Amino acid sequence: MKNIIITGGAGFIGSHLVRLMVNKYPEYRIINLDTLTYAGNLANLKDIEDKPNYVFEKADICDFEAVNTLFTHYRPDGVIHLAAESHVDRSIKDPFAFARTNVLGTLNLLQAAKLAWEGKMAGKVFYHVSTDEVYGSLEAGGGFFSEETKYDPHSPYSASKASSDHFVRAYHDTYGLPVKISNCSNNYGSYQFPEKLIPLFINNIRHNKPLPVYGKGENVRDWLFVEDHAGAIDLIFHQGKVGDTYNIGGFNEWKNIDLIRVLIRVTDRLLGRPEGSSEKLITYVTDRAGHDLRYAIDSSKLHKELGWSPSLQFEEGIEKTVKWYLENQEWLDQVTSGVYRDYYQKMYE
Repeated sequence: MKNIIITGGAGFIGSHLVRLMVNKYPEYRIINLDTLTYAGNLANLKDIEDKPNYVFEKADICDFEAVNTLFTHYRPDGVIHLAAESHVDRSIKDPFAFARTNVLGTLNLLQAAKLAWEGKMAGKVFYHVSTDEVYGSLEAGGGFFSEETKYDPHSPYSASKASSDHFVRAYHDTYGLPVKISNCSNNYGSYQFPEKLIPLFINNIRHNKPLPVYGKGENVRDWLFVEDHAGAIDLIFHQGKVGDTYNIGGFNEWKNIDLIRVLIRVTDRLLGRPEGSSEKLITYVTDRAGHDLRYAIDSSKLHKELGWSPSLQFEEGIEKTVKWYLENQEWLDQVTSGVYRDYYQKMYE
């Protein structure tokens, strides 16, 4: 069996990728390496946890000895690195945590891969999953981020991801490590930790709680359905060129306030309320420091070279997403209460 390590596989995007790879490739052993921080939840993978080609390893990527031991034990044929601190608000409050995990953690993985693959790098892949936020901000209605856009990070989160991208490329150029990088736009879908906009607002609408909107809600984001992102990662991992970067976007820009109004209409309808009745919950709050105005991804390289494009229209994706959160209230309640952490942390102590 080929051994593939997926870091952060208990998180939002990671769990979707782990599920996809475990089910699609029975000839692969998928090793889910996750330290189970607040955003890591093994309940996200209950449906595949007993599969014979799935293994969970609790380890912190900031611990080089632990990481190196795993690489020595499994001798992976590939690494897909998603583990990261990712919430901008948290990065403003504690930038050191983001530097540790996103920069030092990535460096530990790169070094462990270099040592494990030295002299036998043919056929190996180190795939680093990054973000469009490394590119900075775009003007309203003007241009798109491409793979050639210069880096211009504005938050501790995006700065830490930009730094990790640079280390990945440096290991390719200096040591010949076979790397691939992708930079994606905002993801949405099931199993997302409810500090993020879409699950937070669905849950707040459900409980008639305020919907906090930064500034005037004019910031624009490109939204990508998480299962489409997992499919793109799978495609790039297997068919993308070593040393290349691929941008993954949803071709789906929304102002925050317009997205919120769509969420309100869909959630109200599915809850049996008059559509739009929860708009009274919208509460405008002081804008976030360093808040980028607009992100928009040009995914034409990925489309032209590998034939990828999003499978869902946004209206279909958002309907599917709202339904999932409303139908999985137990999962949402356990996450918001913190119960899930006690259960899995004790299991793997």
